[in-house]
Amino acid sequence: MLKLQGSMVALVTPFRDGGVDSEGLRGLVRFHLDNGTDGLVPCGTTGEAATLTAEEFDLVVGLVVEEVGGRIPVVAGTGSNNTAATVERTLRAKELGVDAALVVTPYYNKPTQEGLFQHFKAVAEAARMPVVVYNVPGRTCGNILPVTVERLAGFEEIVAVKEASGDLGQVTELIGRVGGRLAVLSGDDALNFPIACIGGAGGISVLGNIVPADNARIFAAVKEGKLEEARALHHKYHELIGMLFVETNPLPVKTALAMMGMVRPEFRLPLCPMGDEPRERLRKTLVDYGLVDA
Repeated sequence: MLKLQGSMVALVTPFRDGGVDSEGLRGLVRFHLDNGTDGLVPCGTTGEAATLTAEEFDLVVGLVVEEVGGRIPVVAGTGSNNTAATVERTLRAKELGVDAALVVTPYYNKPTQEGLFQHFKAVAEAARMPVVVYNVPGRTCGNILPVTVERLAGFEEIVAVKEASGDLGQVTELIGRVGGRLAVLSGDDALNFPIACIGGAGGISVLGNIVPADNARIFAAVKEGKLEEARALHHKYHELIGMLFVETNPLPVKTALAMMGMVRPEFRLPLCPMGDEPRERLRKTLVDYGLVDA
């Protein structure tokens, strides 16, 4: 049975000279396999999925699945604000061998709670594969409520929810309603520790791109009842988490990985390189954490 838990990393997509950097991506996957990451999530927001062509989606997802080789779950981002297109991409991800699909709540067209229910129902019934509901109101202008997720929990294909509302009260209600049936995953690194403490199964993380071993340890320590250890790591990385969101994600995390020598600081419009001042602040923070040389 598929278990989505612990540190699942929202993987960046490295580019080189305008195209996907396949070898850079393979290197990132190996880095996570060597450092205890519990799952990889390619082609999400952090992976700049909105600018990937269909061919590039196939390349990225297929490469990650191949490199992982079944050792940890691969959950591909397949969502859009078009239900038919979401179904099509989810089916394609299934063909490519992913373990689950991460499906964001539709953005821009602002569906009602009933519309959200019908959207995820259609994806689940058409794809017949594990689906993770992704709630991120800050990007979609829509908030899927716990009562709606509870309705969706009746479908065996719906296995988890990535909750990035930033509202601990909502997360608490959600876990109370579906925690016994769905894996509730933090979608906000600043809340990984508290969400784990109230019953969250893990998180889909940006921070895990940079410090995968310690990020995984936060979730493992909570599960082992070692709350002081987990709390110490939570506080240790508070400043770094803030810097990873000083500008729009994934600008800082990809820039940080470039400073660490792991990818090139290459983006696609409408995303662009960081401004000089926040970039320098990020560099100084990485130096302070011992992640890059002074």
